[in-house]
This record gives sequence, C-alpha cells and structure tokens, in this order.
Amino acid sequence: MLKPVTRNDHDLKIIHEIAASGADRPVLMMNLNRYVEAAGYPDGALYKDYMRALDGVLPQVSGKVLWRSPVYGQTVGQQLLHEILAVWYPSHQAFLDLRDVPGSEENFRLREEAVEAAVIHRCDGGVAPFCS
Repeated sequence: MLKPVTRNDHDLKIIHEIAASGADRPVLMMNLNRYVEAAGYPDGALYKDYMRALDGVLPQVSGKVLWRSPVYGQTVGQQLLHEILAVWYPSHQAFLDLRDVPGSEENFRLREEAVEAAVIHRCDGGVAPFCS
C-alpha cells in the first residue's frame, strides 16, 4: 500500500552525496502516483495543470519525462496507483536543482494538491539514450 508523499531523508542524503562527489551521473526516477479524486486523473484540470507545470520545469534542468503510463491493476501486491512516470535527469544535481528553477514553486504546489500518495524509485539513468 502506498503512503502519502513523504521524504526519505536517508536516500536524499545519498543523492546529495552523489551530486557533490565529482562522479555524478544520470538518474531515472520512477514515479508511482495515486491522485486525489479532485485531480480528475487523467482528464481533469488539476492533473493537466500539474503535468503542464512539470513539463515546464523539467527542461530547465535538462530532465525529461521518458514515458507516462496509466496503471490498470496489478497481478502481484496491492498498490492502488493511477500512473507511473519515468523521469530522466542528466545528473543527481539536476534532480536536486528542480526545486530552484522558475516555475518550481507552482509545480510543487500543484503536486501537493494533485498527488494523494507517491513512491519515487531512484534507478540507473544510463537507460535514457536507449529510450529517446
């Protein structure tokens, strides 16, 4: 079961360490999202506003959504999801910089309004050239 959006301070510390290490590398963030009813996923105004805001800030850090996929169910486990987004960043620092670019305040405000629960998995970002 997903929990509401909560930070994982242990993994965020690792991301900061990688970003500062001089050996930073691309990272793929797999976002498993469940939206609040008011978001109206996939056609509601709040959901669309959130995606538009996300699409506006990602290029500022050279990030991109590789794909979005609705979730229709699960054959193993019980995670009530609406969508999975694969978001690629050229570095861990780029992921961290997302909070500081123009438009990020609106992006994160909309995220707070639209997302009921989320888990973001940090994965190998070397896959991006194969998905472009």
